[in-house]
Amino acid sequence: MLNIIQNRKIWLTFSGILVALSIASLSFWGLNFGIDFTGGSLLETQFSGYQPSITEIQDSLRSAGVSNLVIQPTQSGSTLIRFRESTQSTHLAIDAGLEKLAASHGGSAKELSFNSIGPSIGNELKSKSFDAVIIVLLVMVAFIAFAFRKVSKPVASWKYGLAAIVALAHDVLVVLGVFSVLGHFAGTEVNTAFIAAVLTVLGYSVNDTIIVFDRTRENLPKSSQDFEGTVNTSVNQVLTRSVNTSFSAILALLAILFFGGSSIRDFALALAVGIFIGTYSSIFVASPMIVIWEKMGRRKKA
Repeated sequence: MLNIIQNRKIWLTFSGILVALSIASLSFWGLNFGIDFTGGSLLETQFSGYQPSITEIQDSLRSAGVSNLVIQPTQSGSTLIRFRESTQSTHLAIDAGLEKLAASHGGSAKELSFNSIGPSIGNELKSKSFDAVIIVLLVMVAFIAFAFRKVSKPVASWKYGLAAIVALAHDVLVVLGVFSVLGHFAGTEVNTAFIAAVLTVLGYSVNDTIIVFDRTRENLPKSSQDFEGTVNTSVNQVLTRSVNTSFSAILALLAILFFGGSSIRDFALALAVGIFIGTYSSIFVASPMIVIWEKMGRRKKA
């Protein structure tokens, strides 16, 4: 039997440090928003007969007046070219430059796809994406409070919902902090796929938290221990299952991360980080929070 709840100061201090570092990173560096949010274009080209280097592509497109150019080869052999401009003239100039580069070495260039998003649409997507996260958090509070409305005392049902939201906010901030650091040092972008990953992490994390809380609810009426001991026993009972389930999911995501295509890599990374930190928060953040509130309630009555 591990003394997880009894050592809650250690876990909560560690979580506080993670959240503080994440907030600091977001304050100094922010997020590197992709063209989904800032507006711009994404062009995928397949070269045949000759595969130019990134430097050669950059030199060939210099005359097109493209800014914030990001060139990324894919494992399928094509080349992704991201740039801020979204005008048709820039698009045609880039196509011409790539065809000229390939033809000069006896090859050819074929456009596979082209997506363009205007700045106003990008800002609208950004606003709606963050609104979606906030709405999901509020609905989860209401759902958990309703699900635990008949829970045995000494903690009110709405506090279970609030503890879950504290854990979810912890998860979101840490994931955002990780991507803020990666965006600053590695150029990792935040796009709509990232928002989908965050929403998936929220669902996964709250499910894990409810499993822990539900075991506590089952044990409370028949437990001879105090509230702290009952919660600790409940956490230990579900610990192995939670860790094994999350570990299996992370293994699959790591396979996608290292062997999958570049277009899904950031999505898999966000899920892997989120599931890992979500499992941690369900055990080491949410459960200690309800114990702290129970102790605060007893002090007030005394």
